[in-house]
Amino acid sequence: MNRITALAVAVLAPALALADTSTWNIDTAHTEAGFSVRHLVISTVKGSFGKTTGTVKLDPADLTKSSVEATIDVASVNTRNEDRDKHLKSPDFFDVAKFPTITFKSTKVEKAGDGLKVTGDLTMKGVTKPVVLTVAGPTGEVKDPWGNTRRGLQAKGKVNRQDFGVTWSKVVEAGPVVGDEITIDIEAELIKAK
Repeated sequence: MNRITALAVAVLAPALALADTSTWNIDTAHTEAGFSVRHLVISTVKGSFGKTTGTVKLDPADLTKSSVEATIDVASVNTRNEDRDKHLKSPDFFDVAKFPTITFKSTKVEKAGDGLKVTGDLTMKGVTKPVVLTVAGPTGEVKDPWGNTRRGLQAKGKVNRQDFGVTWSKVVEAGPVVGDEITIDIEAELIKAK
């Protein structure tokens, strides 16, 4: 009988482990993928993408076994300046007609102090490069008024836009019009899949 029990445990353990992993969908209406970049070396311009979708597979017992996949609709870029947004959508920058999305797919999750360090492949303008995001969260679970279970997380990172073929700039007396280092700042709200 002990051998049968041991065999049953060995066979069922992977299934039980998977049962602990939950799927969370990114809530587009309550998520912002923000960015900032130096302008003329004297100020910082901020913008965001209004449409981010994706899923987080969360293993609360071992967060390092979690994963994330996200897709950003580049046409949803908003810097509060219509002319600048049109320029960002053009071939000079994101080339939305040819490359309508930016994607991120995690490859490794590590503990880092009170948070996580998430490494993944970022694809922008047809170029894929590894990127590291520092993640705070996920927060604890809360129920919304409609019975959905929600969590939040924040992610920050930096990329060099030149690495992704986003090379347009002009040089003026003070320096480049657009800096190369882009700071990423994501506030995400997740809804547990039913």
